[in-house]
Amino acid sequence: MQLQPVLAAEGITISYDSTNNWLYVDWQGEHNQESSRAACMLMLEALRAWPCHKILNDNSNITRTSVELSLWGVWWLEEMLRAGLQHIAWVFSRNFAARQASETVLMNIQHPVIGTFDDVASAYIWLQQQRPGLH
Repeated sequence: MQLQPVLAAEGITISYDSTNNWLYVDWQGEHNQESSRAACMLMLEALRAWPCHKILNDNSNITRTSVELSLWGVWWLEEMLRAGLQHIAWVFSRNFAARQASETVLMNIQHPVIGTFDDVASAYIWLQQQRPGLH
């Protein structure tokens, strides 16, 4: 991975991986609905500024989260799709409760295509194998 910093805020760092033409999103610490929304807006801003079809969404550094899928989340996903997103490799948090919260949200998402992983290496390999196209 050759990462170029794109955006950083409390709880999230977004970089562009020029080798693989995708965004790498590193979430850190605790997140609630409000901080997750703010971070998601940064992801949308980054995707619009650095157009690509893939995101490696690394939640392994999240210590706690309480997130639910909401109408806002549906809107955000539609905006991400409009911005070109087609695949997300989602690395789960090591914290069991945070992982459960993510799994509950992800069960309801049809698009983009989401692969779920316990480690960044597996997510990286899977994301490299995904080809842009309509799903």
